[in-house]
Amino acid sequence: MKFGLYSEMQLPSGKTEKQVYDEVIEQIIHADKAGFDVYSLIDHHHFSKFSISASPLAVYSAVASRTNNIRFRTALHILPAQNPLRLAGEIAAADLITNGRIEAGVGRGHAWVYPNQGIIPIEEAKPRFEEALAILEQALRGEKVSYFGKYYTVDNVEVVPHPLQKKIPFTTGGTSEHTYRQAGEKGWGIFVPPLLPLATLLDKFDIYRRACWENGHEPKIIWLRSIYMSDGDEKQIRQEAEEHFYNFLLGNAAPTVGLPDVERMKNAGFHFYTKGILQGLPRMSYEELLEKNVVWAGTPEAICEKIDKIKQEVEGLVEIDFLTNYGGMDHWKVLKQQELLSKRVMPNFKNTKESQLNRV
Repeated sequence: MKFGLYSEMQLPSGKTEKQVYDEVIEQIIHADKAGFDVYSLIDHHHFSKFSISASPLAVYSAVASRTNNIRFRTALHILPAQNPLRLAGEIAAADLITNGRIEAGVGRGHAWVYPNQGIIPIEEAKPRFEEALAILEQALRGEKVSYFGKYYTVDNVEVVPHPLQKKIPFTTGGTSEHTYRQAGEKGWGIFVPPLLPLATLLDKFDIYRRACWENGHEPKIIWLRSIYMSDGDEKQIRQEAEEHFYNFLLGNAAPTVGLPDVERMKNAGFHFYTKGILQGLPRMSYEELLEKNVVWAGTPEAICEKIDKIKQEVEGLVEIDFLTNYGGMDHWKVLKQQELLSKRVMPNFKNTKESQLNRV
């Protein structure tokens, strides 16, 4: 089992943009020393309450010389809004700078991206994604790129530099059946959306696993969840975590004011955003959030039990990524969560036999 961290880099009231970036850089350096396998940042350019993470590759390049082992993943590059040739060069350069530690997450992005970037209509998101992906994959294999499509025409173009890794690992995420099927067919890892209950995803996992096995790949499911740990009782944990959880949920709901109309989203394949799920999460009670596993809170021992349970319920689960930096959480508390995870949670799952012995 691998363990990682994921951040949306929300901008809470009371913090500057500079402070958010400085803290995330320190948190990544700490995560490397603490033994985490991977750090993921979202790629997002609008709605500061949700995210100000406009350039994950720049952040990773900034921390490359101050870290040794942790890998870096973008979750996710919004391909329809990118020049795929330029993106391939940027990924390759970051891979060289980080000594071969870059992983590429790719997707169409959130539905609210399209009316706010003012360039690509949402109806073009899916076909542009497919064309950009074909170009990106060629370029990252070190091949000269030739592609003749509706949106891109590339004729025998070399992209430099070339990545250090012979094969850049790809991941994706989302809620559509097409996304899970495509990920399985290509052998990519799949991100689990960090706010959805497990029950809403079981059929998607079946699609993904079946596509993996039919194409000779092993499933690589990555579970994401917001977490808060303490050795205190339930009342104390609630007092420390509740405000931050709700700020996190409100941050995720904030960009929905910029969504296109429902019919356009349906026609473009963004069905999830027509259901009002993100808008409804902040209206759930604290007890509901815990009961439905929208967020995790408890002692380190209780978190270990939750990991055991999700491992049993999700075949093909290979990695769990935690959100510890969310909703205006104080920097020192984020580091404390990372420390608790590294010392009292992760060792129980790094080796199965040791895990069983440690917890008897």
